[in-house]
Amino acid sequence: MNTERRYDIDWLRVISIGLLLIYHIAIIFQPWALFIGFMRSEQLHEGLWQPMTMLNVWRIPILFYVSGMGVFFAIQRRNIKQLLIDRGLRIGLPFVFGILAIVPLHWLFFQNFYQLPLNYQAQPAHLWFLGNILIYISLLFPLFFYLIKNPNNLFRRLLIRLMHKPWGPLLVLPFFVLEVLIVQPDIFSLYAQTLHGYAIGFLAFLFGFILVYTGDSFWKTISKGKYYYLVVAGLLYFLRLYLFPFAWPQALLAVESNLWIFGIFGLAHQYLNKPSKVLSYLSQAAYPIYIIHMFVMYGVATVVLPTALPALVQFALIIFLSFTFCFGLYELIIKRITFLGPLFGLKYKTKERATKGLQSTSSL
Repeated sequence: MNTERRYDIDWLRVISIGLLLIYHIAIIFQPWALFIGFMRSEQLHEGLWQPMTMLNVWRIPILFYVSGMGVFFAIQRRNIKQLLIDRGLRIGLPFVFGILAIVPLHWLFFQNFYQLPLNYQAQPAHLWFLGNILIYISLLFPLFFYLIKNPNNLFRRLLIRLMHKPWGPLLVLPFFVLEVLIVQPDIFSLYAQTLHGYAIGFLAFLFGFILVYTGDSFWKTISKGKYYYLVVAGLLYFLRLYLFPFAWPQALLAVESNLWIFGIFGLAHQYLNKPSKVLSYLSQAAYPIYIIHMFVMYGVATVVLPTALPALVQFALIIFLSFTFCFGLYELIIKRITFLGPLFGLKYKTKERATKGLQSTSSL
C-alpha cells in the first residue's frame, strides 16, 4: 500500500477548520442564531445563508472523511495499544480539558452579553466532534487493524477493481441515502449530538479510511471525475435553493454532500498535494485553533456587535479579529508553554516526530 505523506489531505483538514470558523461567524447574522445558542447581531444579513447552505451539507462530513483517512496513516507505525493511547491523548485529553476549561469561556461571554445569570453545566458544545471520533475509533480499530495487516485480502482487491471504474466512488452513496431514510433527521445539517450526526459521521469516518486504504485507484478516479461531481452537486444545490426550497428530499442532500466532497478531494489531489512551509505551520495550528475558536469568536463579537456598523462590515471584522486572536493565542501561549500543548492536541517535539508525516499523528 502507498503510505507516502499526503499534503492534500493536510490541506483539506486546514481549509475545513478555517471554513468552520467562518461558518460559525456567519450564523451570528441569521435570525435563528439564538435558537441554537449563538449570539445574534441586530444587523442581520440573511443573504449570507445562500453560500452557507451550500457549505452546510458537506462541511462536517468532509472532516469525518479526513479524520478516517488520518487514522489510516496513523495506524501504519503503531500497534493496537499505541494507537489507542495516542488517540486517547491527542483527542480524549483535549476533549475533557475543553469541556472543563474552554467551553465555559464562550458561555461566559454569551451569558454576560445577554446579562444572563452566570452558570455552566458540563457539555462538549463545539467539541462534540472529538467525542464522536473517540467513539468511532473505539468501535472500528479491530476492523482497521485487520485490513492493514492483511493488505492482499479479497475485499481490498475487489475495492481496487471497483475504484478503477468511473462510478466506483459513487458506491458509497447508497449508504448515506439509507442513513437519512432510516434516521429521518429534522434538519440534515444538524450534526451536533444528534443520531443523524453520529450516523453520518460514522459512515464518513469509515469510508474515509476505506477509500484511502484502496490506494491510487480511488484518487485517480476522482481526479478524472472531479468536475462532473462538482457540476452535478452545483445543479442539485441550485435546484433545492431556488426551485424547491421547501420540498427537497434529504436523500438528495446526502447525494449532493458526497458529490461536493469527492469533487473537492479531486481538486485537492491535483493542485494541493505538494509541501509548503505554510502548510507545515497551519497543520500544527489548526487543531488548537479549532478548540479555542468559539470563545475567541464570542469575545470579539461582544465588542463588535454593539457598534452601528453594517452587517457585512461586522461580519468581516469578526472574521479578521477572530483569526488574528486565534493565531495570536496559539503562537504566543499554546505553542510556547510546554505543558499546555497536549491540552490542545499538540505533541511534545521529538526527533521521531520531526521525521514523520503529519498524517501519522493527525487527530482531526
